[in-house]
Amino acid sequence: MTFTTTVPRYTIESIRREACELVTAGKIGRNQPIYTLCQHIPAREWNSVECELEEYGHLLRDRIVDLLGSDFWRCD
Repeated sequence: MTFTTTVPRYTIESIRREACELVTAGKIGRNQPIYTLCQHIPAREWNSVECELEEYGHLLRDRIVDLLGSDFWRCD
């Protein structure tokens, strides 16, 4: 018998939503690098996050504010 575990796939929108909530809560700063998110996302899910960020052209050294974009400021 083989057991497999499914790692949830993060979408760019779910990553942005998570980042927005963390910035709003004051847990991370908008000028911190995106890799700061790894402190708030389970390690087993981080690979999925990295792949999604890469697909949308975001580097881990980019700033959180680059990930959030202008939509964040309209909701602020």
